[in-house]
Amino acid sequence: MGRQPPRYQQIKHYLLDNIQTGHFPVDHKIPPEEQLAVTFGVSRMTANKAIRDLVQEGYLVRQSGIGTFVTDRRSESPLAEVNNIADEVRSRGHDYTNRVLRCEPLNADDEIALRMGVRIGTKLFHSILIHLENGLPIQLEDRYVNPRWVPGYLDADFSKHTPNEVLVAACPITDMEHIVEAVLVDAQTAEWLEVDSPLPCLSVHRRTWSGDRLISYAHLLHPGDRYKLRSMAHSPH
Repeated sequence: MGRQPPRYQQIKHYLLDNIQTGHFPVDHKIPPEEQLAVTFGVSRMTANKAIRDLVQEGYLVRQSGIGTFVTDRRSESPLAEVNNIADEVRSRGHDYTNRVLRCEPLNADDEIALRMGVRIGTKLFHSILIHLENGLPIQLEDRYVNPRWVPGYLDADFSKHTPNEVLVAACPITDMEHIVEAVLVDAQTAEWLEVDSPLPCLSVHRRTWSGDRLISYAHLLHPGDRYKLRSMAHSPH
């Protein structure tokens, strides 16, 4: 006979099976530790380890004094921070890759000049990347960078460092602006993101500053069924 998996793994598999089959849907409150411990004939500490593992893997969330609930595991990014998307994906225990579609110098047209705070015709650096989580596109990043502040941007190896990492290494980010809306995308964008054209996407226009220097403008597009943004606000005391 083969060895039985550790008891905490049995509990973990039980919870995961119920989550993945939809028996425990999003926001469902799972059985408490005490009940799981009795059901599986283990200590509360063992039941706690199973739950803790699933919390760390993003399947569950604890709410103090209330219980533990099934989470929505769509990729999530905090709106109030400029994080490295590769780190976000890997923190969920998933594989991160990207595809570089464009990496080029160009002259700013009227729209981009306005967004970047430069004169029309100013030389800028331009990149378009698709960011993937477990092989599935979660973000199309169309970015413009002022070469005055990040002169080595086009020389970066984006297979090793994301545009975010390159920017932060050159100019620590101090301020940012976000404009968020739901949009329908064109056929080319839908193809890049591997979505059906009628599917709404989450659009984020992001400008970032280092001190008083506007260093970058990016238009980020995310498939609406694969990504969400989280924003937290703290009330003044």
